[in-house]
Amino acid sequence: MFAVVIPAKNEEKSILATLTTILRLPVCYIILVLNGCTDQTFELARSIPDTRIHILYFSDPLGIDIPRAIGALYARHIGANGALFVDGDMSGDIYQNLLTLVTSVQSGVDVALTNCYPYIPHRHKLANLVLKFRSQLNRELDLFKSLGLSTPTHGPHALSQRALLSLPLQAIAVPPLTLYWAKKNGLIIKVATSIPHESLHSPRKHRRHARLIAETIIGDCLMGLALIQNETPTRLLGKHKLMGYHLERRFDLLYCWEQSLKSQNMFYEQHVIIPGTSCSSELN
Repeated sequence: MFAVVIPAKNEEKSILATLTTILRLPVCYIILVLNGCTDQTFELARSIPDTRIHILYFSDPLGIDIPRAIGALYARHIGANGALFVDGDMSGDIYQNLLTLVTSVQSGVDVALTNCYPYIPHRHKLANLVLKFRSQLNRELDLFKSLGLSTPTHGPHALSQRALLSLPLQAIAVPPLTLYWAKKNGLIIKVATSIPHESLHSPRKHRRHARLIAETIIGDCLMGLALIQNETPTRLLGKHKLMGYHLERRFDLLYCWEQSLKSQNMFYEQHVIIPGTSCSSELN
């Protein structure tokens, strides 16, 4: 009853390679969360005749990390006993790593992470700044010795059923908060595997995207650090509020999705398509 959650937005160049790897895993559900796709990602995914694939299609972009929470809620709703999260652009040869994450959760780990920095490469100043805040958060949580720089923000990771049921929605939609709430709830957190970032084969993005991603991750870490100090979550660093892509996160659609799953199995502004059936549901 294990599930894989694959967030994807315009990943027509990589989605078939990613799915080819994931289809080899011993899992019951493959939950593909498509959000705001304007390319052929949907059609390519539907072309695969495997009944394990459930496609959740949202016409509007959900923003960064919200698709992960959407998929987690669906996995919980269908009774999955754990969920593996793999981005739709991770087309590298990482099958063995993904299998290790799944087996780690099945062996009792609640939050199984990937170390994407098994060695220290040359990094730009912006990357070093991001890693500084990731390090600070893990140190403040007293997790640095066991996790190093690992975080749900970066690389494939997996959650147990206990984590799916106990973590707040925001903790999944804002990945560094997963670590805060997992530690607070007494969950078992472990680095299960290592994948150098370049081995994920995620495409390089433009400079503006890199800056916005950096601001997003640092702001997320600042929220976690505030929670550790029993303060109101903030994204302020000195006089600067680090928003990045945070404002594009559609928490409104996430909460509507949560309510729709509770209400007669209806689904908010999307279709669930299961190959081999003609069933789909939508809320008008």
